Amino acid sequence: MAWLGRKRGDAAEEQALRHLQAQGLSPVGRNFTVRGGEIDLIMRDGELLVFVEVRYRRSARFGSAAESVDWRKQQRLLLAAGLYLQRHGGDHQGCRFDVVALAGDGTLRWIRDAFRPEG
Repeated sequence: MAWLGRKRGDAAEEQALRHLQAQGLSPVGRNFTVRGGEIDLIMRDGELLVFVEVRYRRSARFGSAAESVDWRKQQRLLLAAGLYLQRHGGDHQGCRFDVVALAGDGTLRWIRDAFRPEG
């Protein structure tokens, strides 16, 4: 049954990607994985690099998709983003962390600048 979860995850990422492109963002990368973390989508919003976490929850019974991006998950995203920037550098004026939360009822919520690194 793990394949079913991966299939839903892929579909959620595809829906998030299409939504962000419709809002003017351009894709840079997808599923950047390092030991300890993964970035679902990497987009460009003008000169800004955007690291996007895509979350899907069939129901909010145990919390919404957005609420599932807790401090621990944020730390893993920060780690992966830091390593991405070290490896790829690039021509950007900074970065931000967004969350695209999808619910089982079909609603999509894009949270720009969902969190910031401490310090």
